[in-house]
Amino acid sequence: MAKIGWTIRPEVSSLLHRASEVISATCLLAFGLWLMWLGGYLLFPIGLAVSAIAVGWGAMALRRMRFAQAVNSPGVVEVDEGQIGYLGPQIGGYVNLPDLIELRLIALRGRRMWRLKQQDGQAILIPVDAQGAETLFDAFASLPGMDASALVEALQAKPRTGSSALSIAAETRVIWRRAGKGVVTGG
Repeated sequence: MAKIGWTIRPEVSSLLHRASEVISATCLLAFGLWLMWLGGYLLFPIGLAVSAIAVGWGAMALRRMRFAQAVNSPGVVEVDEGQIGYLGPQIGGYVNLPDLIELRLIALRGRRMWRLKQQDGQAILIPVDAQGAETLFDAFASLPGMDASALVEALQAKPRTGSSALSIAAETRVIWRRAGKGVVTGG
């Protein structure tokens, strides 16, 4: 007797995995709408609340999905309790979110990287396509004054530089800068 089985193409499986949070939010929205459809003094408000939560969750999940890149760079990104770390084969380091003063998206040799600068002037570079880089979205979105849609938009834009040499003139874009107290002069 012949076995009949299902196989899912790898690219479809990858897309379903990337979109799993959006799919879950859509299912929650459908559940909330179903509760509203049932009606009544109890189910309608509960369904409305569930639907509102699902819409908010879905919007953030869609942004996270658009933020994620295919893994093409070596190294691993860690985000743990307000600390971002990158462990690469030649470069790496850690930065605390409260010490972060500037976030840039730079393009060097056709590769895009996040440049995270601390108050003491140290900076680390994290490739946008490193393993675990999708976890940076929530960390960056938690920065004071960060516009999450501008963050996604910056990542979706393609770099203009096709330079094959490392240079100071590489494309750089400031995504976020911590608001300071200004220059204090002695009187």
